[in-house]
Amino acid sequence: MTGNQQTSALLLFSAFIAVTLGITTWVGRNRQGSQEEFYAGGRLFSPMENGFAIAGDYMSAASFLGATGLIALYGYDGLLYVVGFLVAWLVVLFLVAELVRNCGRFTLADVVAARMSERPVRIAAGTSSVTVSVLYLVAQMVGAGSLVALLLGNTGEAARSWTVIGVGALMVIYVSLGGMRATTWIQIVKAVLLLGGTIVLTALVLVRFHGDVDQLLSTAAERSGHGSAYLAPGLKYGGDWTARFDFMSLGLALVLGTAGLPHILSRFYTVPTAQAARRSAVWSIGLIGGFYLMTIVLGFGAAAIVGPEAVRGSNASGNTAVPLLALDLGGGADSTGGTVLFAVVAAVAFATILAVVAGVTLASSASVAHDLYASFRRRHAEPRSEVAVARVAAVGVGVVAIALSLLARDLNVAFLVGLAFAVAASANLPVLLYSLFWRGFTTRGAVWAVYGGLVPALALVVLSPVVSGSPESLFPTVDFQYFPLQNPGLVSIPLGFLAGWLGTVTSAEIADEAKHAETEVRSLTGAGAA
Repeated sequence: MTGNQQTSALLLFSAFIAVTLGITTWVGRNRQGSQEEFYAGGRLFSPMENGFAIAGDYMSAASFLGATGLIALYGYDGLLYVVGFLVAWLVVLFLVAELVRNCGRFTLADVVAARMSERPVRIAAGTSSVTVSVLYLVAQMVGAGSLVALLLGNTGEAARSWTVIGVGALMVIYVSLGGMRATTWIQIVKAVLLLGGTIVLTALVLVRFHGDVDQLLSTAAERSGHGSAYLAPGLKYGGDWTARFDFMSLGLALVLGTAGLPHILSRFYTVPTAQAARRSAVWSIGLIGGFYLMTIVLGFGAAAIVGPEAVRGSNASGNTAVPLLALDLGGGADSTGGTVLFAVVAAVAFATILAVVAGVTLASSASVAHDLYASFRRRHAEPRSEVAVARVAAVGVGVVAIALSLLARDLNVAFLVGLAFAVAASANLPVLLYSLFWRGFTTRGAVWAVYGGLVPALALVVLSPVVSGSPESLFPTVDFQYFPLQNPGLVSIPLGFLAGWLGTVTSAEIADEAKHAETEVRSLTGAGAA
């Protein structure tokens, strides 16, 4: 990148960081000592505000950088990520949003513990939530490293490493000082910037091809080097039966995983009523749906205008396709328009990463403090003490995420998010659905459901090509690959549901009918909800 592009992008980075730190400082002046204020922003956000915040939380680096890069490289098969991300919101809207808002207070464990023995359930659900959050954080921070490496001209691993560390430090500051209220406003600002930038890029791509989508697709296929196969299934996932099962596994994880993501579930507690939670989900579906339709255009636009070879040359996983597309659409590397548009897109992508990592870090620190810390104290912690632990936990989560991000810096961010979705769908979704809809569900079933999905999912990832056995692995020089699929969802998600059922039917505990009836009435009507 030229010096002007670097300077412009860094100035916009700095401006966004300054604005968000200003929001955090302003909000931090208000009282942050109460649990409701720190975890849920006082439950004062409107459905529209929360809808924008949910969209800002969900439209991550995996969507803006990773998914568009995969479309540019693999065409139709890359498009499957976008479809999975979008369809997942139907599960959230119809099965989760309103019921979770009525049954819980701050975390997933609140919903399950309402009718179970509290301590074992909170420990299991808290452990799972932190694990999912850390995996999700790794994807965002890898995206940050790729973006800044492109900006600085791939000057070396040191720049990427310091970027990851810097993002980790900022997310700790956002969460520790501002809590949910500051995080929400950062996500709203980011959603507006991201949607605005995506609209501009999409319009420029369509103008370049005179509004002819057929010409866009045919040009992308021609430049891909694969011809018509680029626009048909199978380029990435159709080579053999292993690849096809990998596709099924990925699709299952993406569609079911969203409803188990802790940072998405926690957003439904920031509105005053269950009706507002459902309206928030409707707002977010509209915003997210429009965004993902535009990312399809951007992905094929990157293939047609930049070309897959140039995308791979910049980043082997395709994470920099959109910034390169912006550079070309603005007039090229030496033009003023290219410099400005590249800088804006790079800044928007960086804003995307910062906003998402803040939301995920808050959700994970809430699980540590509200579920794990409170459980190990064997009694309810004082609210101020619990909030203090949450702030400290944000630092610990940040350190772990930074370390893993430095290890996984060469993997595609959309692929990394797919792993987080698989773990969420395997460990969190079974226990959540059983708790809401199965009258006979027991404490043992809840604990088994969490660990029965979490442990196999993590074990299968460790034994998969992601970690060893191929040049693209985390450890390419060793080989302990025994599981052929890159995404474990096809195996681990059914195991989570099976373990929950098995734990319940073998338990000597008799389900508390009164508590289930109370939970059912509360989930459907909102009576007695926090």
